Amino acid sequence: MNDTVPMTKGDPTRLDGDTPTLRLFALLEVIAEKDQFFTLQGLVEETGLPKPTLHRMLQQLESAGMLQRDGDGRHYSTGVRLRRMAENLLLNNTVHGARHAVLRQLVEEVGESCNITALSGSEVLYLDRVETPAPLRFYLHPGSRVPAHCSASGKLFLAQMSPSQRRRLLEHVPLERYTEKTLTDLGALEREIERVKRDGYAVDDEEFLPGLFCLAVLVPTPGGRSNTGIAIQAPVLRLTPEKALKLLPALQRAAAALAKIEAEATTEGRGGGMMVLSLPDRAVK
Repeated sequence: MNDTVPMTKGDPTRLDGDTPTLRLFALLEVIAEKDQFFTLQGLVEETGLPKPTLHRMLQQLESAGMLQRDGDGRHYSTGVRLRRMAENLLLNNTVHGARHAVLRQLVEEVGESCNITALSGSEVLYLDRVETPAPLRFYLHPGSRVPAHCSASGKLFLAQMSPSQRRRLLEHVPLERYTEKTLTDLGALEREIERVKRDGYAVDDEEFLPGLFCLAVLVPTPGGRSNTGIAIQAPVLRLTPEKALKLLPALQRAAAALAKIEAEATTEGRGGGMMVLSLPDRAVK
C-alpha cells in the first residue's frame, strides 16, 4: 500500500491535553479526519511531535484496538474497536429523537418504509428506520448492514470518493451478486456512480433483494461531503422508478430537515453530531 495522506504546509497540528490520556484522544481526533492510510513519519510532520513520542502513542492505540497496521507494517488505519465505538455513537446519539421524528413524518407523507444510513467500511449501516403500515413490506431493523455496491445509499457514499479511494475500498471486497440486477463489474459500477453524481440521487432497482426498489439522497453538510443518507424503500409492486421520482422532493425536504437538526446539535456543542465512518479500514462483517 503506497497511499498516504499528503501533509499540508504551515503550522503543525497542536495536540492539546493536560494528561497523556487527553493527548491520545487529541491524536485520535487528528486520525479520524483522515480518509487514507497514514504513517508514523506523516504524523510527525503533521503534529511536530518527536518521533519516539508519537511511536509510543501509536503503540498504545494499536494495543487497545483503536488502530491497526496494514500488511507492510508502516501504514496505519482505524481499528475494529474504534469503528464499533463510532457505530454505537451513530446508533445512539442525542439527536436520535428529533431524527426519528423526521423519518416518521416522511413515512406518513410517502406511505413507504424509510431509513437513515451511514457508510461503515464497505457496508451501509442502518442508523434508524420507520416501517410502512402496509402489510406487504421488507423489514430491515436499525443496525442492519447491506453492501455498498448494491444499495442506493451506498452508491451515494461511493460517489463522493475519488476513483482511487473507491478502488482501495472495494479491491478486497468481492462485488457479490445478490440478484440478476446486481452490478458486479467495476466498470458498470463506475458508470452508475457517474450517473449518481450527475443526478444527485441514487436508486437500488432490485439489486440487493428481488422485488425491492429504493431511492436515496444524501443529507447535506456545510463541508460538502456527507456520511448520512436517507432513503425510501418499497416493493416494486407499489414503487416504480417513475413514481419514485415524484417522491424525490419529499425525500429532499426530509434530508434538509435532518441537516438542520445536525447543524443545531453541532452549534450547541453537545456531541450529537453524526461521526464520519468512511474510514480506510477493511470491511468488518
